[in-house]
Amino acid sequence: MVARPPPADGPVNQRRRPGQPCPFAIVAWWSVLASPLVAETIYVGNAGEDGAADGGWLLGHFRPQGDARHSDDVEIKWGVHAPGDQRAQWVAEERRSALVLLVSGRFRVDLPGHSVLLAKQGDYVLFDGVSHSWQAEEASVVLSVRWPSVPGYAAPAPIPYGRDAHE
Repeated sequence: MVARPPPADGPVNQRRRPGQPCPFAIVAWWSVLASPLVAETIYVGNAGEDGAADGGWLLGHFRPQGDARHSDDVEIKWGVHAPGDQRAQWVAEERRSALVLLVSGRFRVDLPGHSVLLAKQGDYVLFDGVSHSWQAEEASVVLSVRWPSVPGYAAPAPIPYGRDAHE
């Protein structure tokens, strides 16, 4: 759904005298999206397609400067995981905050001393500065949000089910 401006408080064309141009001309919303300023600050895409080349990561410090998806404040990931996928290594010395929200499937987030099972659509876990790992117990889609976006936490690709981390 596209946001549209609120309706005028009266008929716009009745605010002018006949024969004078209307200073409040209504511009079609689709022509505004093509303006250079808006084109540089709005990005429209598909999470599955855009994240496929980058392990699901859509937004963060790792996107080029000038890309609407570049941010030093937050990272967003659309994670699509096969059953049994797991993080290749534990995140140690975590300094960021994170939210992991289950879109579909069954997904486990391992934290020091216990695990959190996300089993119902909309289940989520939020943590701040806590080391962690994860495993997809079923085919799963999760939306992860981390802040701030800082380098140094990239991990190897997830380990597919049935493979050893040392293969």
